[in-house]
Amino acid sequence: MHPAFSVIFLTTLIGAGQGLFLALFTGQIFSQFKMMPAQHDVNFFIWGSALAILLLCVGLLASFFHLGHPERAWRTATKWRTSWLSREVIALPAAIVTIAAYGAAHYFGWTAPIFTMPGGTGIDATLLLGLAATVATYALFICTGMIYGCIKFLQEWHTPLTVINFILLGTASGFTVATALSAYLQTGLVSFYANWAILFTVAALIFRIASMVRNRNINPKSDLRSAIGINHNNIRQMAQGSMGGSFNTREYFHGKSKSFVKSIKYIFLVLAFLIPILFLVLSLNNPAYFIPLIAVAVQYVGLIAERWYFFADANHPQNLYYQQIS
Repeated sequence: MHPAFSVIFLTTLIGAGQGLFLALFTGQIFSQFKMMPAQHDVNFFIWGSALAILLLCVGLLASFFHLGHPERAWRTATKWRTSWLSREVIALPAAIVTIAAYGAAHYFGWTAPIFTMPGGTGIDATLLLGLAATVATYALFICTGMIYGCIKFLQEWHTPLTVINFILLGTASGFTVATALSAYLQTGLVSFYANWAILFTVAALIFRIASMVRNRNINPKSDLRSAIGINHNNIRQMAQGSMGGSFNTREYFHGKSKSFVKSIKYIFLVLAFLIPILFLVLSLNNPAYFIPLIAVAVQYVGLIAERWYFFADANHPQNLYYQQIS
């Protein structure tokens, strides 16, 4: 498939925003239920929520560059019963609104317990809003992943690994951002978030490799016979099937050499996983905020390469006809 950079920026930016919110709420849950010392730095939750919303909004803005008629974008939400894209269009604003409410609750100090659990833990508005935002965040992850995972004829995408990778990559990048933000604000949570970021990055690496191994062993359901509707054992293609450029040759094939695509694979494995893990490990014993900030920058470049490869790796069946010889 042809990788559209507007969609690449959309998916990577909103993924980081979702992961950042999950990092914020995870820290609050651990603190609230006394699994780590109580955190009283409200600015971390306020600025973290603001940054998560910024990432989500910039990602949403990037998506408009992929539309032929942006003024009609609202119509995409009308098919929510059958379309994962429509569901994503609903889930994304829901995530933005609930995360904004979560940040606002911290800003206005709505921390008085609404009710108390049997163990004595007070449940306030920030926890309830955080829970609602968590549901919206995971709904958005699932909708975004299923946009691609539900396409049966693109065998590289039609697997649960697609959704899993969207969740893990977004969560890993979000926790890395939380590590850098914690170091910058000096909240004392750098080690907590760095350890979680390392864990999610390693998990994301394992599942991403699993998806690549699976894709290399796929048995294509289509061949030249099914492409042209002729059931004959001796078919040899002599021409591309199109005398010049067309929508089919532009939008369903990336146009790059196999060596270029292979190089992108190794680039994203190093930049999205190995180097960030190294800098996150270094940040465990060094409070300097520029160390996890480097991890954020390098990892995001790697995620752009990973998402480019994700699209380029999917081989549309029509390429059997249009791209076999060019």
